[in-house]
Amino acid sequence: METARLVVPLVVLLLVGSVLGVQAATYTPGTTAAEVPGEAERYPGNTLLGIQAKGWFGNDNGTAVVVNPEGEVVWEYDPPDSRVFDVEALDNGNVMASVATVETDDCPDRVAGGGRCVHNRVVELDYPDTTVVWSYEWWDVSPEFHEVHDADRLSNGETAVIDMGNDRAFTVDREGRITWQWNATEHLAEGTPFFEEYVPAGSAEEFRRGGPETDWTHMNDIDRLENGNYQLSIRNFDVVVEVDPATNEIVDVVGAPTRHRTMNEQHNPMRIESDGTLLIADSENDRVVEVDVETEEVVWRYDGTGSGELLQWPRDADRLPNGNTLVTDSRNFRVLEVGPNGSVVWRYEMKAERGIVYEADRLGVEEEPNGVPSGRDLTGRSSGGALGSALATVDSWMGFVPFLPVWMGVPELVAALVGLGALAFLVREVAFG
Repeated sequence: METARLVVPLVVLLLVGSVLGVQAATYTPGTTAAEVPGEAERYPGNTLLGIQAKGWFGNDNGTAVVVNPEGEVVWEYDPPDSRVFDVEALDNGNVMASVATVETDDCPDRVAGGGRCVHNRVVELDYPDTTVVWSYEWWDVSPEFHEVHDADRLSNGETAVIDMGNDRAFTVDREGRITWQWNATEHLAEGTPFFEEYVPAGSAEEFRRGGPETDWTHMNDIDRLENGNYQLSIRNFDVVVEVDPATNEIVDVVGAPTRHRTMNEQHNPMRIESDGTLLIADSENDRVVEVDVETEEVVWRYDGTGSGELLQWPRDADRLPNGNTLVTDSRNFRVLEVGPNGSVVWRYEMKAERGIVYEADRLGVEEEPNGVPSGRDLTGRSSGGALGSALATVDSWMGFVPFLPVWMGVPELVAALVGLGALAFLVREVAFG
């Protein structure tokens, strides 16, 4: 055996071990304020988070938490066997949450399917306690694609709810009476004016109504606009529609099915009415984009380029009064607060517990604030290129692998594989050389 043959792999093994050792020893989750000198500052206040689940999307261990600027959890609502989506602070100081509880033993006969069903609940909690002081509830046949994703308290005391499993939006009063309802089958299905105008002929089959329990629309957000109309996010159609509740007719549409340059399976759009724009968590495009409602011109975008914070499936974006944007970066297990020029001024990470954050609201800021800065006055950062996006996608999915340490990304995995190759070569040479 020639000793020289062992030098290179031995050096490689030592280098890889040193690099990985340093990375493991120095990794920190970054759950603290990170203000950038001379640029934007974090907007004050604690942050309310809706965490869908921990570990994997289908897990039933979601929570709602409030974290302070230092990243410390100062309040938690932990409903058993549940996934938590929308959360919002109400004007009376309470917190409202959209909760999907997965049941296996108590499913009503009308919805029991394969031994599992979902008990959807919109609950108002007596913050800072977690006592439920009001709720609206219904059952559905399956937790997958049937969870309640959004509910908003209206100024008249009623609550607007999006019901993904039944492809409907509705409002309900304090006594639980439905006061208004809109059904997607009547306004989006084949034969409707919307379908004929917006669905491309070659894609018609993809958007036809399937069976009653298919994930046809994936409606995931509802907001009341200043003119009294409702804004609905129809994720699977890549559109945000405006509905007049007096007639239930669609009076405006942003985006179009399969036209992914505007949005692609979006979540939680926020209308900035003072400037006629729409801020969108453009999930499948891995970016946040703000578009002119009339022209769909992009006036601001952020995907993390330049800051090393490439987004992976963002599902909420809120413009704050100082021009910052609060973003939930779901597959990266974190929340980012982005300054007007695209710099990250604060982050909260849940990578250690693989917390899939759905919603983030800064306490003290209205759910739909008036007069917040428009993207026309800001300078975001945009596309990082196909290679960078592909690596970021692989890195985000690696985060779900339970046996990989949380600090290991694509570069560390490549280094580890190189080190294992060097080790295997050394073992073979020593044993058989």
